[in-house]
Amino acid sequence: MASATVPTNPAKKGRGRALIPTVLIVIVLAWLYATFTTIWTDHLWFDSLGYNRVFTTQLLTKVALVVAFGLVMGAVVGLTVWLVLRLQPTDRSLPRPAEAYRQIIDGHRRLTVAVPAAVFAVFGGVSAVGQAPTFLAWSHQEPFGVTDPRFGLDVSFYVFDYPWYSQVVSFLLLTIGLATVVALFGHFVLGGLAAPTPRGRVTTRAAHRHIAIMAAVFFLVYGVKKLLDRYGELLVSGDLLDGLTYTGDHAQIGAHTVMAVISVLTAGLFVFAAFWRLSWRLPITSVVLMVVSSIIVGMVYPAFVQSFRVNPTRPDKERPYVEYNIAATRSAYGIEEVEIADYSATTTVAAGQLKSDAEALPGIRLIDPAMVQQTFEQLQQVRGYYSFASVLDVDRYIVNDKETDVVVAAREMNQSGLPSSDWNNIHTVYTHGYGLVAAYGNRRQSDGEPDWIARDIPTVGDLKAAQPRIYFGELADTYAVVGRTEGQEAIEFDTPGGGESGGEQHNTYDGGTGVPIGGLVNRVLYATRFASMNLLLSDRVNENSRILYDRTPRERVQQVAPWLTIDSDVYPAIVDGRIVWIVDCYTTSSSYPNSYRTTISEAISDTRTNANQAALRPTDQINYIRNSVKATVDAYTGQVTLYAWEPDDPVLKTWMKVYPGTVTDRSQISSELMAHLRYPSDLFKIQRQVLRRYHMTDPQQWYQQSDLWNIPNDPVRGGALGAAKEPAYYLSIKWPEIVSAGQTVPSDESPLFSLTTVYTPNNRENLAAYMSVVAEATNQDYGRIRVLRMPDTQQIEGPGQAFNSITGNEQVASLLRPYLNQGSAAASYGNLLTIPLGGGLLYVQPIYTQREGTNGSFPVLRYVVVRFGNHVGIAETLQGALDQVFLGDAGAETGEGEVTPPDPTDPGSPGVDQTRDEVVQSALTEAEAQFQAAQEALRQGDLAAYQRANTAAAAAVQRAVEAMGG
Repeated sequence: MASATVPTNPAKKGRGRALIPTVLIVIVLAWLYATFTTIWTDHLWFDSLGYNRVFTTQLLTKVALVVAFGLVMGAVVGLTVWLVLRLQPTDRSLPRPAEAYRQIIDGHRRLTVAVPAAVFAVFGGVSAVGQAPTFLAWSHQEPFGVTDPRFGLDVSFYVFDYPWYSQVVSFLLLTIGLATVVALFGHFVLGGLAAPTPRGRVTTRAAHRHIAIMAAVFFLVYGVKKLLDRYGELLVSGDLLDGLTYTGDHAQIGAHTVMAVISVLTAGLFVFAAFWRLSWRLPITSVVLMVVSSIIVGMVYPAFVQSFRVNPTRPDKERPYVEYNIAATRSAYGIEEVEIADYSATTTVAAGQLKSDAEALPGIRLIDPAMVQQTFEQLQQVRGYYSFASVLDVDRYIVNDKETDVVVAAREMNQSGLPSSDWNNIHTVYTHGYGLVAAYGNRRQSDGEPDWIARDIPTVGDLKAAQPRIYFGELADTYAVVGRTEGQEAIEFDTPGGGESGGEQHNTYDGGTGVPIGGLVNRVLYATRFASMNLLLSDRVNENSRILYDRTPRERVQQVAPWLTIDSDVYPAIVDGRIVWIVDCYTTSSSYPNSYRTTISEAISDTRTNANQAALRPTDQINYIRNSVKATVDAYTGQVTLYAWEPDDPVLKTWMKVYPGTVTDRSQISSELMAHLRYPSDLFKIQRQVLRRYHMTDPQQWYQQSDLWNIPNDPVRGGALGAAKEPAYYLSIKWPEIVSAGQTVPSDESPLFSLTTVYTPNNRENLAAYMSVVAEATNQDYGRIRVLRMPDTQQIEGPGQAFNSITGNEQVASLLRPYLNQGSAAASYGNLLTIPLGGGLLYVQPIYTQREGTNGSFPVLRYVVVRFGNHVGIAETLQGALDQVFLGDAGAETGEGEVTPPDPTDPGSPGVDQTRDEVVQSALTEAEAQFQAAQEALRQGDLAAYQRANTAAAAAVQRAVEAMGG
């Protein structure tokens, strides 16, 4: 019985065939829409800030490079395929599969050319997108006015020309290489190229010439690459130094030249084989010889030179190249004018020793910005949805007609603390923070809390901003929809109280920035961008609405100036009545010839800096850096302003030509803003890293590393963070009088706001050097780096040794025993500051105490401990601790005032929240320690110290009596 044939459904079959093209069209349209959305909303964002020139320049450059590179690769591949088709043999007997391919190709010759050309054009275009910055810098470059010692070329060749030429040559090699592969495959499929047979020729004449010419072009471009590689020897990283070495100069540069010549000769042999001798023997032999030559001249010969000419007398052979490296490195990192002077640091003490440093004592910072964040949170958070940065900032303000170091923090909105995290609360209600909080850096209240200069909501104190609202800040990581129509009630939460009618106050943003989304088109685009239907459906989005996004200061500056590297420490300041974020920015390069290459994240990493912020850096590897731009971001409007801080920097001048009008002249910086600009911490730490070795300018000493310095680990927190480095500290210090080259250099007339650090010798813990830079921009010596080199004849304690001596001191241990052993309250050591005072170096460290087991506890400054030489003093004030060390009389006043402990009978008393018994125990312990100190002073015949210790002991006993109700 014959089986029935199931009829096919032509309509269903047609629908099936149409499904795949339909899906592909939908995918392409969706991609085009998403791309358009991103591009157009970016345009709106840049336009809202007045930086649309940056956006259009980047976009047009990328489009031009995509088109140019895509056309080149597409045209080369398309022309190759077209030639393969045109040169295919017509009289060759082909195997069946190849014949089938040829029939298919013959029926679709245009598609056969167009499809590979289009695919490779897309590939080539995409590869060019990331080269836009390199092209822009190359096409607008400014000269450095400095030449390299080997080729005599301006440094700009290495910084701007070499990277671009290298990219172009590499692209051409890739393009020709891919096209050659395509040609080989095409000729093989179409019969122009076959596997070897005993019958003779395996390649047609036409295919032979085609492949030979393409190979010739490839080797010709490769020869150009080898010529470029000669200049690259000044940029290589080696085991001894970065840049040119003896082997590089005498072997590698010559090897690149030889290989370039061989490549050109090989290209010539391929041309000869194409037109005069149709044989692969000569060019293939040349390629083999080229490979052998590259091994001999590029690897064997340099290794021979290194082993038998350099290593036996390496210090002598490398001496001129070490000189090149030292000079280039010190210039590239701006450390060529560092002043290093020997410092005979005394370790002995005498009464009145600090008399000549009286002006410096009030500038000693007692408040540790890393310790008091929780204190700021508890006392100034006001509500759970406000927060401060994890590490606070140090700035300067004129308070009571006197410049004062101040610990500052912006009270920002922390939306993770909201009671309800629905869309309306996050994006339309809790949109901004409020106010700057500030405290004296050099004093505290009697109960150990910070002594506020600006506090509460609305702000109370000497530092008030006319516009205190913070819509743009370090914690602003979501978008906000702001703006109301006339007559609508304000909905943005402003303050929890403080209005005339009391209760919560609300605000409507009127900053004028942000992208308008009142129109339907923009609403649809931003609903797509943020994947939020609420932007389309919510009634809170109205005709006057604006959307604020990309609201962190670092992010905003990086977008408007993608050519800058952003400092990791952004800080707030009140300038002309407004809160602004100050952002230090750098121009960098990794192509400065002969300069030492360092890693930013490694150099800046310490116990206070998150090195993972490298995500906002164009590059992490650098060998040139300048703090060429100071930027501000208005905390209310988000407006970004870039100021040319180092207008003579060639890299900055280059980018100012690329983006004209985006950088404001330095003369436009207001005096009030100038007062808050400071030397950037990341630059200082990078220079600190480089100076470990490059303070040595003698090539022999540099080679032997006989005076190599190390950055010590943070003795307080370094162990808990995997031996992290000690931070650099902002302090007001008075540089001491020193003797240099037989001449006395007087001390500074007054304390200067500075950024400081210390070094220890390699593999040792004692102090090797003390380094400082004048950090206040209003001072004529701004940026002046000075180093005190410790004497080799005596050992000066390093920070780790000083901290061990402090924690092991019996008097310190006795006072802290109640906090360390009983468990109800804990003691924590603050930053260990090193300060040049009294002809030596003084270590100052605050000690904080905090009640354990309660949610509302916070650290309060309980004691201050100092160490000078082998002498340790601890008291509730810096004055008391200094007087202890300097035999009862430091010789100068700190200006702190008296400090009294919190009243334990007052349940509302802030501080460590001690019980009566704990206060009694603490006071008696202190009294015992002071009595012991008095007896020791009496044995040494020091009656002044004996009297002081007895007085302190009596005061401690009295506190114990009062705590017991006596």
